[in-house]
Amino acid sequence: MATAAVQTPSYNRVEPGSSHLAAANYPKANPSEPVDVEKVAKAWVTSLNNVLKSGDFSNLEKLFLKESYWRDQLCLSWNYHTFNGPDKMVQFLKKAPNGVRLHSLDLDTNSKLRAPTVSAVDFSGKVMGVQSFLTVETDVGRGRGLVRLLQDQEDGGKWKAFTLFTTMHELKGHEETIRGRRPTGVAHGGQPGRKNWQERRVAEQNLEGEMDPTVLILGAGQAGLTAAARLKQLGVENLIVDRNPRIGDNWRKRYHQLVLHDPVWYDHLPYVNFPEHWPVFTPKDKLADWFESYAKILELNVWTKTTLKDSHWDESKRHWTVTLEREFPDGKKETRTLHPHHIIQATGHSGEMNFPYIKGMEDFQGSGLCHSSQFTGATSEGQGKHAIVVGCCNSGHDIAQDYYEHGYDVTMVQRSSTYVMSSKAGLEVLLGGVYEEGGPPVEDADVLFMSIPNPLLKRMHVDATAEIAKRDQPLLDGLTRAGFKLDNGPDDSGFFMKYFQRGGGYYIDVGASQLIADGKIHIKQGQEITSVNPHSLTFADGVELPADEIVFATGYQNMRATARKIFGDELAERVKDVWGFDEEGELRTMWRRTGHPGFWFFGGNLALCRYYSRMIALQIKALEEGIMKYDDE
Repeated sequence: MATAAVQTPSYNRVEPGSSHLAAANYPKANPSEPVDVEKVAKAWVTSLNNVLKSGDFSNLEKLFLKESYWRDQLCLSWNYHTFNGPDKMVQFLKKAPNGVRLHSLDLDTNSKLRAPTVSAVDFSGKVMGVQSFLTVETDVGRGRGLVRLLQDQEDGGKWKAFTLFTTMHELKGHEETIRGRRPTGVAHGGQPGRKNWQERRVAEQNLEGEMDPTVLILGAGQAGLTAAARLKQLGVENLIVDRNPRIGDNWRKRYHQLVLHDPVWYDHLPYVNFPEHWPVFTPKDKLADWFESYAKILELNVWTKTTLKDSHWDESKRHWTVTLEREFPDGKKETRTLHPHHIIQATGHSGEMNFPYIKGMEDFQGSGLCHSSQFTGATSEGQGKHAIVVGCCNSGHDIAQDYYEHGYDVTMVQRSSTYVMSSKAGLEVLLGGVYEEGGPPVEDADVLFMSIPNPLLKRMHVDATAEIAKRDQPLLDGLTRAGFKLDNGPDDSGFFMKYFQRGGGYYIDVGASQLIADGKIHIKQGQEITSVNPHSLTFADGVELPADEIVFATGYQNMRATARKIFGDELAERVKDVWGFDEEGELRTMWRRTGHPGFWFFGGNLALCRYYSRMIALQIKALEEGIMKYDDE
């Protein structure tokens, strides 16, 4: 007898081809009696170093809990891995073709924060252990790490790792030109005809002398700028091209009231933090201006009003041939052919806009019908007008609030369900103690956050999501009464997991939720649109709503769709899909090799771009110096 297919709820939906991430299990609660944390941590590090030196990896089961995780970024291999359990760790280390690249770990005691300490490994503080930052040395580089140790209640209370994190930070002999390696800025002595800094800078920006950049970066947003900054400090020549007239226009041109939903402490860029007077939440135009300043301060080479006209990858020469058309401020145009070894598509982790066609769209006679990426703001003459916003995530809410504030009668169309948390409760619970005023230096905060393997992060966020909901209960009750359908994210794990798993489906409330609860923004829930009429929308239940303006806040396609549009089918078929989890719990294809040599995807929010810009730059530098090969594990 045939059975009906069970439809996956929208809150558990994953990107096509990606894996549904299973949450970790906490070990049994550990006793909280006093312990010599430095002695415990030092003994464990010494034991692991002995195992690495001896090559007898079977002894790892004596050092790792059976529920443990080892998350590695470029130290064990030239890839990102999360190994669950000592058996998988041993299997990977034994098959390393050239031996284990990781040579040794040591305790990092350079600050009180980094030194060994008693710390919880769960959200609620019930499972206590010893945490220590680490320094890492590999065959070709140095890095950082963090270990969380617990007593194994099934093995006589022996201290074993629950999580180990190792990440590459620099290549030996190819360190960043910062601090003690900074340039002198001048060459003293008699040098007839020498150019000053301004002349050299103009020549570099314009690629004078027919020089070719090693890396061509498409897009001058946070992804392109941070990748260029990291590559520059590694001595890798690069060029950013963007079709917009100004750096930052990817933000500047978005809807009028847009403000970042992430706080300033989470959003710093590499090498130059936001000033101490900077607002907690950054307005879009302020961020755009900061991007322009950042490019100047970091001396990044950016060509605006530039489009890629043609591209071809030469497999034998291992380089690209690309044709660019650049327009100068005076209107003159120049065509240049370049031969970069690498192209980074930094056009945003979202791809082409997802703008569904609905019967009758071409007959709409209102004053506007567009995708949210095309929406510039509500007009000041909204009294008596009806606006409909299709979609209920961040952009949809912000746009609906903008319409309401300009006098429109506004309705949001919610087709499935949405995870909602208030900005205050969400940021206090999820980022508190890590990214906050007076919190750790951002590089240490990044190690703390990245050291949590995603399965454990999901388990912790189940508890965090429950705490956020408790704080937001009056707001959530009001939304429910208004007919707004809520969810708690994948397996009740909330915001971050929805972002990582599908790139959307949530709203960080900055005011629109209360407007919905108060009936000031109307909700049409659970019905598909069947037709667009000259002055209205008709839904599957037969209801017809008047509309003078319609905005589809319906999200974006996979970055691979943008690659297909720019580079063609051959490349698009060769690269892998982007975003969503792989079978180990790492994000797919982004910031790592894509399947096509010389081609990289790079995107994400400001925090992810800050962190992973180092990772992508190290991979490219290692390839250029012959330290790694593209097919290396």
